[in-house]
Amino acid sequence: MLFGQQREQIRRVFVDAWRKHCDGVPLEPLERSIAEIVDAHPEYQAAMMESDVLERDFSVDDGETNPFLHMGMHITIVEQITCDRPPGIRDIYNRLLSRYPDSHELEHAMMQCLAETLWSSRSRGEPPDEQKYLRCVRRLNQRVL
Repeated sequence: MLFGQQREQIRRVFVDAWRKHCDGVPLEPLERSIAEIVDAHPEYQAAMMESDVLERDFSVDDGETNPFLHMGMHITIVEQITCDRPPGIRDIYNRLLSRYPDSHELEHAMMQCLAETLWSSRSRGEPPDEQKYLRCVRRLNQRVL
Protein backbone atom coordinates (compact mmCIF):
# COMPACT_ATOMS: atom_id res chain seq x y z
CA MET A 1 0.00 0.00 0.00
CA LEU A 2 1.28 3.46 -0.87
CA PHE A 3 1.10 5.16 2.52
CA GLY A 4 1.14 2.41 5.15
CA GLN A 5 -1.64 0.40 6.70
CA GLN A 6 -3.38 2.88 8.98
CA ARG A 7 -6.62 4.33 7.61
CA GLU A 8 -6.06 7.67 9.32
CA GLN A 9 -2.52 8.00 7.96
CA ILE A 10 -3.69 7.31 4.42
CA ARG A 11 -6.51 9.80 4.75
CA ARG A 12 -4.15 12.40 6.22
CA VAL A 13 -2.03 12.29 3.05
CA PHE A 14 -5.10 13.12 0.95
CA VAL A 15 -6.36 15.85 3.28
CA ASP A 16 -2.94 17.47 3.64
CA ALA A 17 -2.31 17.44 -0.11
CA TRP A 18 -5.69 19.05 -0.81
CA ARG A 19 -5.26 21.70 1.89
CA LYS A 20 -1.76 22.55 0.65
CA HIS A 21 -3.16 22.83 -2.87
CA CYS A 22 -5.94 25.15 -1.68
CA ASP A 23 -3.41 27.27 0.21
CA GLY A 24 -1.12 27.54 -2.81
CA VAL A 25 1.72 25.67 -1.07
CA PRO A 26 4.18 23.89 -3.39
CA LEU A 27 3.39 20.18 -3.69
CA GLU A 28 5.51 17.06 -3.99
CA PRO A 29 4.74 14.90 -7.08
CA LEU A 30 2.45 12.49 -5.20
CA GLU A 31 0.66 15.40 -3.53
CA ARG A 32 0.17 16.99 -6.94
CA SER A 33 -1.40 13.76 -8.23
CA ILE A 34 -3.71 13.62 -5.23
CA ALA A 35 -4.69 17.28 -5.62
CA GLU A 36 -5.49 16.69 -9.31
CA ILE A 37 -7.73 13.77 -8.40
CA VAL A 38 -9.52 15.71 -5.67
CA ASP A 39 -9.90 18.62 -8.09
CA ALA A 40 -11.56 16.25 -10.59
CA HIS A 41 -14.06 15.24 -7.86
CA PRO A 42 -15.82 18.39 -6.65
CA GLU A 43 -18.26 16.17 -4.76
CA TYR A 44 -15.43 15.22 -2.36
CA GLN A 45 -13.74 18.58 -1.90
CA ALA A 46 -15.86 19.76 1.04
CA ALA A 47 -15.28 16.44 2.83
CA MET A 48 -11.51 17.01 2.63
CA MET A 49 -12.00 20.10 4.81
CA GLU A 50 -14.30 18.51 7.42
CA SER A 51 -12.82 18.18 10.90
CA ASP A 52 -13.97 14.56 11.37
CA VAL A 53 -13.06 13.22 7.93
CA LEU A 54 -10.05 11.26 9.22
CA GLU A 55 -12.21 9.18 11.57
CA ARG A 56 -15.49 9.18 9.69
CA ASP A 57 -17.00 5.94 8.44
CA PHE A 58 -18.59 6.16 5.02
CA SER A 59 -21.49 3.74 5.01
CA VAL A 60 -22.60 2.06 1.81
CA ASP A 61 -25.80 1.22 3.69
CA ASP A 62 -26.46 4.96 3.98
CA GLY A 63 -25.74 5.48 0.28
CA GLU A 64 -22.34 7.04 0.86
CA THR A 65 -19.24 6.56 -1.24
CA ASN A 66 -15.92 6.50 0.55
CA PRO A 67 -14.02 9.34 -1.15
CA PHE A 68 -10.66 7.99 -0.02
CA LEU A 69 -11.32 4.57 -1.48
CA HIS A 70 -12.58 6.09 -4.73
CA MET A 71 -9.67 8.50 -5.11
CA GLY A 72 -7.17 5.85 -3.97
CA MET A 73 -8.38 3.63 -6.79
CA HIS A 74 -7.75 6.49 -9.24
CA ILE A 75 -4.18 6.70 -7.94
CA THR A 76 -3.82 2.94 -8.32
CA ILE A 77 -5.00 3.07 -11.95
CA VAL A 78 -2.64 5.97 -12.76
CA GLU A 79 0.26 4.13 -11.12
CA GLN A 80 -0.56 0.94 -13.04
CA ILE A 81 -0.50 2.84 -16.33
CA THR A 82 2.69 4.71 -15.44
CA CYS A 83 4.53 1.53 -14.40
CA ASP A 84 2.80 -0.77 -16.92
CA ARG A 85 1.95 -3.13 -14.08
CA PRO A 86 0.37 -5.53 -14.65
CA PRO A 87 2.32 -5.79 -17.89
CA GLY A 88 0.19 -4.70 -20.83
CA ILE A 89 -2.15 -2.39 -18.92
CA ARG A 90 -0.64 0.75 -20.46
CA ASP A 91 -1.20 -0.51 -24.00
CA ILE A 92 -4.77 -1.57 -23.21
CA TYR A 93 -5.43 1.83 -21.61
CA ASN A 94 -4.04 3.72 -24.59
CA ARG A 95 -6.24 1.71 -26.98
CA LEU A 96 -9.32 2.29 -24.82
CA LEU A 97 -8.80 6.06 -24.80
CA SER A 98 -10.30 6.25 -28.29
CA ARG A 99 -13.53 4.67 -26.99
CA TYR A 100 -14.05 6.84 -23.91
CA PRO A 101 -14.98 10.52 -23.80
CA ASP A 102 -12.14 11.31 -21.42
CA SER A 103 -9.49 9.61 -19.34
CA HIS A 104 -11.40 10.19 -16.10
CA GLU A 105 -14.39 8.20 -17.37
CA LEU A 106 -12.06 5.44 -18.56
CA GLU A 107 -10.44 5.30 -15.12
CA HIS A 108 -13.91 4.91 -13.59
CA ALA A 109 -14.63 1.98 -15.89
CA MET A 110 -11.27 0.40 -15.06
CA MET A 111 -11.97 0.89 -11.36
CA GLN A 112 -14.92 -1.48 -11.66
CA CYS A 113 -12.57 -4.18 -12.92
CA LEU A 114 -10.07 -3.38 -10.20
CA ALA A 115 -12.73 -3.52 -7.49
CA GLU A 116 -14.03 -6.87 -8.77
CA THR A 117 -10.50 -8.28 -8.88
CA LEU A 118 -9.64 -7.08 -5.38
CA TRP A 119 -12.93 -8.30 -3.92
CA SER A 120 -12.49 -11.73 -5.52
CA SER A 121 -8.90 -11.97 -4.32
CA ARG A 122 -9.82 -11.00 -0.80
CA SER A 123 -12.72 -13.45 -0.61
CA ARG A 124 -10.42 -16.27 -1.80
CA GLY A 125 -7.55 -15.20 0.44
CA GLU A 126 -5.22 -15.12 -2.56
CA PRO A 127 -3.23 -12.46 -4.39
CA PRO A 128 -5.11 -10.53 -7.09
CA ASP A 129 -5.36 -12.38 -10.41
CA GLU A 130 -3.66 -9.96 -12.81
CA GLN A 131 -4.74 -11.89 -15.90
CA LYS A 132 -8.38 -11.84 -14.84
CA TYR A 133 -8.07 -8.09 -14.24
CA LEU A 134 -6.52 -7.54 -17.68
CA ARG A 135 -9.30 -9.58 -19.34
CA CYS A 136 -11.90 -7.45 -17.62
CA VAL A 137 -10.20 -4.21 -18.73
CA ARG A 138 -9.88 -5.53 -22.30
CA ARG A 139 -13.64 -6.19 -22.34
CA LEU A 140 -14.23 -2.49 -21.75
CA ASN A 141 -13.51 -2.09 -25.45
CA GLN A 142 -16.75 -3.98 -26.16
CA ARG A 143 -18.93 -1.53 -24.24
CA VAL A 144 -21.20 0.67 -26.32
CA LEU A 145 -20.67 4.31 -25.42
